[in-house]
Amino acid sequence: MMQFADQRSIYLQIADHICDTILAGELSNGERIASVREMAAQIEVNPNTVQRSYSFLQEKGILDNKRGIGYFIADDAYQQVKSIKREQFIQEDVQSLFKNMELLGIEFSDLQSIYQRHQQQI
Repeated sequence: MMQFADQRSIYLQIADHICDTILAGELSNGERIASVREMAAQIEVNPNTVQRSYSFLQEKGILDNKRGIGYFIADDAYQQVKSIKREQFIQEDVQSLFKNMELLGIEFSDLQSIYQRHQQQI
């Protein structure tokens, strides 16, 4: 069962989870995903919530709905997800990082050193 955070709509958290599995390579282009009812049962939410997630992802070009057959990962889903997540990261996370750096007096050179140490640990 998925654990949901209170700060964000459940349907968006489900959509994020699907996007994360696409980025991780666990779901491939053209692959069929669980039906709305199957997914709802797996993660213990209302089927309408899953339907909302699937519709959202379909609008973003990440899922294709083949009527009567089910939902499939779109042919360019990986690139779509990567582009959306990248923009989201820049708009939300990086902006927050810069704000905190300014408030805490952290210089960009400090951040570069931290990043280099992180890269060496990988």
